[in-house]
Amino acid sequence: MAKPGAAAKRAGEDTGARAARDGSPRLRSVDGVSPETGAEAEEGALALDRLIHERMRLGIVSALAVNDSLTFNDLKRVMHTTDGNLSVHARKLEDAKYITCTKSFEGRVPKTEYKLTAAGRRALERYLDHMEALIRATRER
Repeated sequence: MAKPGAAAKRAGEDTGARAARDGSPRLRSVDGVSPETGAEAEEGALALDRLIHERMRLGIVSALAVNDSLTFNDLKRVMHTTDGNLSVHARKLEDAKYITCTKSFEGRVPKTEYKLTAAGRRALERYLDHMEALIRATRER
């Protein structure tokens, strides 16, 4: 099912032309996405990196962005979460190549250490830029 305004977008018609044609007020775009309809506004929100947007994963990536590395126990303590919850979210970030996981031993004690990758840092920067654009657009209204 096509989204409202999708045909006009494909035809190269700009936001102002669509607004002028249908008599609706022209809305400002946020980060290149014009929220003319509910569907288009939703598209803008979906443009956020859904992987990072989840609260626990955003916390993990943010914590690693300000630390060279953190152990599993450090992250668990910072995030106030359980072993299982942290493991699931860290694995998703690892699968996306946003973080690396190194397992070793200190004596006989296993040690799991996480680091943010360059791709993870770029993804976080894009996410933060998008959020800042949304905040600016909201405050300008």
